[in-house]
Amino acid sequence: MIVEINNLKKSYHPGKLAVNDVSLSIDKGESLGLVGESGCGKSTLARCLLGVERIDEGSITFNGKPLTKASRKHLRDYRRNIQTVFQNPTASLNPKLKIRDSLLDPYLQFKDELQLEHFHFTSKKAFVEQLLETVELPVELGDRYPHELSGGQKQRVTIARAISIEPKLIVLDEPTASLDVLSQGAILELLASLQQTLGLSYLFISHDLAAVYQLCQRIAVMKEGELLDMFQKEDIYDSSRHAYTKELISIF
Repeated sequence: MIVEINNLKKSYHPGKLAVNDVSLSIDKGESLGLVGESGCGKSTLARCLLGVERIDEGSITFNGKPLTKASRKHLRDYRRNIQTVFQNPTASLNPKLKIRDSLLDPYLQFKDELQLEHFHFTSKKAFVEQLLETVELPVELGDRYPHELSGGQKQRVTIARAISIEPKLIVLDEPTASLDVLSQGAILELLASLQQTLGLSYLFISHDLAAVYQLCQRIAVMKEGELLDMFQKEDIYDSSRHAYTKELISIF
């Protein structure tokens, strides 16, 4: 098990929980889809998982070690092993940096601690080219700036940056929402291929049940801060599904 969340609670206003007593886990090589309408708490849960937000109650365990009172070394290891791909790739990339510099940044931050299995750093140029080829982009894009790329290309760059240090888990927060339909499908296919090749685990957060169904093996459903349902993908039409899940399926 990569990550385990137990009885997590998070509030921003007294008396109203953004995340209410949520428990879930993600195994090695698994994709867990987290589905729900806007404002249901799924992105807040992701921010807690990423350490951006401090939790009020509950626990998060990474590789069997709780993050509460974790050592500085363990926290650094945690941050290296959990990377993120956000909804808006334009906002995720520094407009003043060439693509190659954005791709090199994670490696340069953690290079003394890395033991890469799939990628090989022989030179900056070769490393960037390997990453671009892995996400099916022309290597010459490394010399361009973000504004010179399409939305789909920029999202592939953010994926390349996320996988560059071979994390154990990638949090995908609405990674296809800002893309056109063709680009959405291509990105989902790329993510599925990378998962198989690199042995990645995903937490895929989305309001789009169809996209989650395509990529994930398990699906969790949230509403108003609570986890209402969790099931294997093949059980999506089971009669035991929660009424809200059935509502989402009706527009699936």
